[in-house]
Amino acid sequence: MPKTKTARAKTRRHGEVLSETVHVIDKMVRNVQHGTFERSLSGLTAVAATVTTAEIFIEHYGASFGNKWMWSPIIVTPPVVVAGVMGVFSRKWAKTALPISALVYTANGLLGEYFHARGVARKPGGWGLASYNVPMGPPIAAPGLMTLVGGMGLLAALLRREAE
Repeated sequence: MPKTKTARAKTRRHGEVLSETVHVIDKMVRNVQHGTFERSLSGLTAVAATVTTAEIFIEHYGASFGNKWMWSPIIVTPPVVVAGVMGVFSRKWAKTALPISALVYTANGLLGEYFHARGVARKPGGWGLASYNVPMGPPIAAPGLMTLVGGMGLLAALLRREAE
């Protein structure tokens, strides 16, 4: 049965959209292969830091910010977000402010790893009852996400800028 004119137009539009999507993906892969991913990774760092810190805030709020150091991830996030967003538009920001703020963000994630491991050790039985204390204590791997996001910001500063 022959397709109607509308069905052919929809199919053609779908094919064009698919072709454009493939083109964008190919361009992104080419940028990564050639090390020209600075702008994209700067923006991705800003978005990831925002999402990560929102999750951290919710979890630390649930723990009533029982330790003053629980505020540190919240405090070190705004500079990373601003530098990441500005790094999309300015090479100077991506090469100066972003790596500095991302380094602080990464260091804070490593500090969080220490505090979370210490939290497990302080539970009754400590690491001797790891099968119970690791799932019930502070999440050991959670600060690692913050460290990875900071690492993305550091990597963005090392890459070349893609064409605008």
